[in-house]
Amino acid sequence: MEISNDSGTKKPKRLTSVVWNHFERVRKADICYAVCVHCNKRLSGSSNSGTTHLRNHLMRCLKRSNFDVSQLLAAKRRKKDNTISLANISFDEGQRKEEYIKPTIIKFEQEHKKDDIISFGSSKFDQERSQLDLARMIILHGYPLSLVEQVGFKVFVKNLQPLFEFMPNSAVEISCIDIYRREKEKMYDMINKLQGRINLSIEMWSSAENSSYLCLSAHYIDEEWTLQKKILNFVTLDSLHTEDLLPEVIIKCLNEWDIDGKLFALTLDDCSIDDDITLRIKERVSEKRPFLSTRQLLDIRSAAHLINSIAQDAMDALQEVIQKIRESIRYVRSSQLVQAKFNEIAQHATVNTQKVLFLDFPVQWKSTYLMLETAVEYRSAFSLFQDHDPSYSSTLTDEEWEWATSVTGYLKLLVEITNVFSANKFPTANIYFPEICDVHIQLIDWCRSSDSFLSPMALKMKAKFDKYWNKCSLSLALAAVLDPRFKMKLVEYYYSLIYGSTALERIKEVSDGIKELFNAYSICSTMIDQGSALPGSSLPSTSCSSRDRLKGFDRFLHETSQSQSMTSDLEKYLEEPIFPRNSDFNILNWWKVHMPRYPILSMMARDVLGTPMSTLAPELAFSTGGRVLDSSRSSLNPDTREALICTQDWLRNESGDLNPSPIHSALPLLLE
Repeated sequence: MEISNDSGTKKPKRLTSVVWNHFERVRKADICYAVCVHCNKRLSGSSNSGTTHLRNHLMRCLKRSNFDVSQLLAAKRRKKDNTISLANISFDEGQRKEEYIKPTIIKFEQEHKKDDIISFGSSKFDQERSQLDLARMIILHGYPLSLVEQVGFKVFVKNLQPLFEFMPNSAVEISCIDIYRREKEKMYDMINKLQGRINLSIEMWSSAENSSYLCLSAHYIDEEWTLQKKILNFVTLDSLHTEDLLPEVIIKCLNEWDIDGKLFALTLDDCSIDDDITLRIKERVSEKRPFLSTRQLLDIRSAAHLINSIAQDAMDALQEVIQKIRESIRYVRSSQLVQAKFNEIAQHATVNTQKVLFLDFPVQWKSTYLMLETAVEYRSAFSLFQDHDPSYSSTLTDEEWEWATSVTGYLKLLVEITNVFSANKFPTANIYFPEICDVHIQLIDWCRSSDSFLSPMALKMKAKFDKYWNKCSLSLALAAVLDPRFKMKLVEYYYSLIYGSTALERIKEVSDGIKELFNAYSICSTMIDQGSALPGSSLPSTSCSSRDRLKGFDRFLHETSQSQSMTSDLEKYLEEPIFPRNSDFNILNWWKVHMPRYPILSMMARDVLGTPMSTLAPELAFSTGGRVLDSSRSSLNPDTREALICTQDWLRNESGDLNPSPIHSALPLLLE
């Protein structure tokens, strides 16, 4: 086609054709050119010339560059379903650069799996693959499904790939459900092939709309001796799901994953949950695990929730004093003049601190502790300040300052322990025993106070702690014994401090408990050698075959043969010297290395150390509220909500991205 002058003075039309994504429009004098960005050939760019010649050139040019042009012609005929035309959203032509950087044509290999989380694929555009990647992105990063309808997103994608066909929300939702089903099959196969057992944590969540949810997560140590956590179910509870029905909901989830016979421990949020709920679950599960008789191992309550609860008790008791301190700090910071006067008084009072007074964030109790700690250091300055400023009315008495000082000391211990719990995203069970014992010892000491304010507060905290201790102490101690740096010595040390003259009886309970559990694993090991246990199970399961009638004989044979056999794994482990303590000790790596030496005990250690002694996420360690689901997830239907939350957790574990985004997250966001 010959190039002709465009002699008109009409306002230039918008470049609405898809072909203009491959041409740069250049005007020289009165002549308009269309320059191909792939080969730099100049063709007529006049509005009178149309775009047919540009499209024909583009077909030949792109074929030579190995581009897929099959959808290029279809784009011309495709009708736009959206009310907003993306082609008409463009930037000022005057802002374009003088020189266009020619894109590099890259040929990719076709060996990448279609389900890879991050993959570069082929240079040919694949609509189906792109839709799948979009759904994965929404799941992985917790973006709302409505993202695909946002104008800015559409403009960005259209400029990036003009051939991409946008999907409505419903189509994205279907793609997400499909991904969930495929990932769930993979998760099911992986869990049921595990050699160890499964520990289950159960967390209660809520939403701003007062809806309730039940989150079930599996905790286990894999074949590489790495502690894992996977969300299995996220159940929406309606008004029909009363507390009596919760066991049935949990058992249904266990049956769905076929792990009721592999369950080792059950961890719930706190001790306020009715024991009848766990009892009914235990009765159902025990039908498939008759050899595990240490019932306390199956019923664990979250240690972090306990610490949060007793910290809240301390602050509730001191509430009036805390409010006075808040008002005092607020007044000091009310103006620069008042602040300067207070600083001068603090200097004369020889306040030896560089800390600055600040107001706490009440939903984070650690901030309240830090506020109290700083205020106590300024005690002498506040006492003098009331004599120099008659407008200051939030004066604390000496007795109130003493209470604040004592409670701050209590909270300091609880903060330090919570920091230990939250230092690791997936802590092993052995770290909890010494920390909880320290709390126990301090509570005993605090209860001896003769102060009429501190003593009732300490007794209330101790009553709550005792309920937890009676339920979980054996499980905590067993995990500590399986730490080669401590063994029984740590139990003997702490129990002598806690129980005094009755310590030997308590120590014997721990010794008997670990022997009983070890014997169950020894029987299981015998049955596995005889082919009587289910594949992938470290403890035997029940079936209806006639061979199972000899289970009692297996137990009898094991018990009567112990005296004739060699020293057991447990006896050998306990008799050998303890491992030296050091800061970089990795207990899972130690057991992995020593598995050949302690084949049965290591099998038990895998399950015990993988028990979740706390269910509180590190980012919520000091929160005074529960786990609240964000509005973008709570507005979805229950099946889609469960699919997005579970799949996000699985994909993040698969990709190694274990840190949820603070903005876009399918995991619960704390509403302050």
